Formats: sequence, structure tokens, C-alpha cells
Amino acid sequence: MKKRSTRLIVMALSALLLAAVPAMVCAAEDFQPLIGRWQRTDGGYIIDIRSIAPDGKITAGYYNPRPINVEQAQASMQKDHIKVEVTLRDQGYPGSAYTLVYAPDKDALFGYYYHAVSGQNFEVVFFRVK
Repeated sequence: MKKRSTRLIVMALSALLLAAVPAMVCAAEDFQPLIGRWQRTDGGYIIDIRSIAPDGKITAGYYNPRPINVEQAQASMQKDHIKVEVTLRDQGYPGSAYTLVYAPDKDALFGYYYHAVSGQNFEVVFFRVK
């Protein structure tokens, strides 16, 4: 049952991600809930969000389990959701990317992982590591 409800949440939030909605202006404190370590539910993949600038630029690390270079990470407001985009650029990660939405009620990041090597998108969920 939990897997089904998680899938429905991913589908609903993903629809928001795919909608062509312009980014909204917001205050730096709007992004503060994103700071922390996030682990993907299907493995040991970790996004470590260390800080976020007022323009939404994220300082982050990515681990699988070894460090993978984060080329770019950005937070923005899309309607009433915080959107997170993380692009990886490393050996075996030639532009693979995450497009995620923060769900405050679940304290989770839901969305898609684009695997550049295969050209496929995968639904993913990250929960905060406590």
C-alpha cells in the first residue's frame, strides 16, 4: 500500500515538474528545508545539500557510494513547490541528472533520474537521512 501511495505522489509531483511553469521569485529561507543529506529509497545513493544561495544555486555532493562530481545544482520555486535540479558530470555520469520536487508533508524529494548512458528516465524518491 505504501509503495502504491508513493508512486501516486511521484506521478502527481512529476506532472508539476513537466509543466512549463516559469520559476517564481522567493526568499533564500524558502530553500532551507532542502539542506541536509538525502538517501534514495532504492539504494545507497546520497545527495548532500550543504548550502543554497539566494539565487537558488546549491552547493551539494553526490555519493554512490563514492563521490561523483556535481556539475550544477539549482533550486527554484515552481508554483507552490520547490524544484531541485542536480546535474552530474563524472566518469560513468556524462550529464546524468535529477529533477526533483520537495514534498514538505513527507519530508521527501520525488521525481526523476535521467540516466545519460542509457537515455532512460527513472522515478526516484529520496528521504532525509536522520
